[in-house]
Amino acid sequence: MVGEQKFKKSIWIVLAVLISITAFLGYEMTKIKFDYDFEKFFPVNDDETDFFFAHREMFTSDNDFLLIAVENSKGVFEADFLKKVDRFTKKIEGVDDVKFVTSITNMEERFIFAGGSSSSKPYIDFSDLDAKRDSTRIFKNVELINTLVANDAKSICLFIRHTDYISKKKSDDLINNIDAVIQDFDFERTRVAGRTIGQQYYIEKMTFEMALFIGLSAFLIVFFLFVAFRSVWGVLIPQIIIFASMIWVVGGMGVFEEPMNIVLSTLPSIMFVVSMSDVIHLVSRYLDALREEDKVYDAIMVAVREVGLATFLTSVTTAIGFFSLSFVNVQPIQAFGIVMGFGVLIAFVLTFVTLPILFYIFPGPKYVRETKKNHFWKKYLMRGFSLVLRRRKRIIVISVLVMIVSIFGLMQLKSNNFLMDDLKANEPLKVDFNYLDEHYGGIRPFELAVIINDDDKTVWDKDILQTIDSVETYLQDVYGVTIKNSLVRMLKIMNRSSHAGLKEYYKLPTKKRKLKQHRRGLRLIQKGEFIKTFVDSTEKRTRINGTIPDLGNSVVIAKNEKLEEYLKSKNLEGKIHFQVTGTAHLIDKNLKYMSFSLVKGLAVSVLIVALIIGFIYRSATILVISIITNLIPLIFIAGVMGYLGIDLKTSTSIIFTIAFGIAVDDTIHFLGKFKYELMKGKSKIYALKRTYLTTGKAMILTTLILCAGFLLLVFSSFLGTFNMGLLLCITLFVALIADITVLPVLLLLLYKPLRDEVEPNTNITKNLK
Repeated sequence: MVGEQKFKKSIWIVLAVLISITAFLGYEMTKIKFDYDFEKFFPVNDDETDFFFAHREMFTSDNDFLLIAVENSKGVFEADFLKKVDRFTKKIEGVDDVKFVTSITNMEERFIFAGGSSSSKPYIDFSDLDAKRDSTRIFKNVELINTLVANDAKSICLFIRHTDYISKKKSDDLINNIDAVIQDFDFERTRVAGRTIGQQYYIEKMTFEMALFIGLSAFLIVFFLFVAFRSVWGVLIPQIIIFASMIWVVGGMGVFEEPMNIVLSTLPSIMFVVSMSDVIHLVSRYLDALREEDKVYDAIMVAVREVGLATFLTSVTTAIGFFSLSFVNVQPIQAFGIVMGFGVLIAFVLTFVTLPILFYIFPGPKYVRETKKNHFWKKYLMRGFSLVLRRRKRIIVISVLVMIVSIFGLMQLKSNNFLMDDLKANEPLKVDFNYLDEHYGGIRPFELAVIINDDDKTVWDKDILQTIDSVETYLQDVYGVTIKNSLVRMLKIMNRSSHAGLKEYYKLPTKKRKLKQHRRGLRLIQKGEFIKTFVDSTEKRTRINGTIPDLGNSVVIAKNEKLEEYLKSKNLEGKIHFQVTGTAHLIDKNLKYMSFSLVKGLAVSVLIVALIIGFIYRSATILVISIITNLIPLIFIAGVMGYLGIDLKTSTSIIFTIAFGIAVDDTIHFLGKFKYELMKGKSKIYALKRTYLTTGKAMILTTLILCAGFLLLVFSSFLGTFNMGLLLCITLFVALIADITVLPVLLLLLYKPLRDEVEPNTNITKNLK
């Protein structure tokens, strides 16, 4: 009675504090910003990342550009079409933050004459248009094909260089202004690709999907709560906790100025399922207690006492699963793990602080007290338990066979990543990206740093240039690089220019005098700014910049390994050092690290959870049983991914740590109730029966809700989010099957409690029915 009086006095103070904090964090939610800075996916504290940033400072960014392909099915050398492209090019040049535009309509072929004089002639001579003549001149210059003009002559590509490291606001303005120009011209089809448009597209999608997931989550919350508790009370009371948890987590991000990235866009759905899990277990046990206790306060205390520790442990283990993502050396994944880890703990605190108060103020529905026997769940759970007792050996055999088959599938699992594979094939941005990737030499950046180690040499020495030229030949012929910018390429163009544009002179000059002449010419272009894009001030460093098709990182890694072998075969040590770098390369390297980091994180997560279970239940047998039960769904989903050809990448690899942290929850609830019944002096078989009947309902409900919550993610435009939702749903469903079949069987066969136990036999099985 004294306890109830203290409880009654404190509830209004606690409620006032909680409402105040929630209101404050609700305001902070409005400060959330969206972030699509793909450079944050580079490995953190990594030598190659530092090398790339230093390399980029010397030259220019390899990713601050846009490509616009303009199509004409009748051919691009029609006079009216070319004039329209020329006007379009000039309009784009006038857009703010556009440095320059390279188009076939504003390009000129330079001619250098003996004595140093020069002249130029436009590739498209608008004063005297001749389609046959102009197309012939263009197609004899290899550097123009699949760069500015498609090989099938059905489209022209504009290369737009914009301000480096452009801000989000200016980036949006740039895209909107370019889009306005595009709308002014009625081209057959215009395709745009580049980092800035990708950023805008992703952020708009993330904003839309955040709203979509919150709306769908709200609908599912109402639906499942009504199905579970069949009352207005059962719908409204739990919703308070669920939405308060969401506000606290997102508001906390606002307080700490943590932006919403593409991985965190799944936060509403995950917070929904995590909060619901805690709420369902506490509300279910409270309603069961109301059938047994005369006072509401007593029912509250029974519910908190029986599920409190187990729910605390499940929250801790789930949080550990998320926190283990901090082992991944990628900032957005680390942020996701930390935010979700704290979100799980916040949901637990709010559930066990707020729900008991709401139970006391708004007691449960009257019908609960009237239905003390023969309710729906008991009938079917009793049948399930009897089936498990009768089919113990069959369950073990089937489980072993499933694991063997899954392991074979796991062995087929591969790590791979494409630049735009996070978008579904029918997304407009990906359609445009694929077109440019196919028709313009690929859109995946390729960057090779060239460093002269010989103190007596510079990039202008003839033997150095010849070595670089041989590497470029390998890159073009074997690797498949379309070179866009390099010192050797520019020297070849200038050498051709000094020989009346004859294509057979598209090669390095053989005489030092010619090299010096072209060196002076390059230094004069754009008042010396142009040469800085591929030669540094010391003349000890240069670059080979280009693109390749987006073949996937597994193919690219294999190509890089062959490139390393080729470079080693040239015995360049001490003379020239070649190093692959660039944005795409760092993302590839990140994926390589990801696999090791996630295995490490998962191992630490399993170890910590095992230690917690072992410490709480004081049994090595229970520890082993719980780990076996929860490794089954992880091995199963890895096998499914292997058989279906779903690659291991950023979005799919994190499901293992998330799934383990969540899947182990039901195991802990089951073991917690089992031990509680044993402590009351019950036999092992009776304790299992009581556990199955009382905890089984909450386990099934929470799994259904978790699966439904994660299935919301299949509505995402992002393929990674889609796969995450689907795979997590399958994993958690398999985890439930393991918990209601394998776990009881293992406890029956392996666990020997200190108390007297009754071994299951046919008579007991009949009585249990």
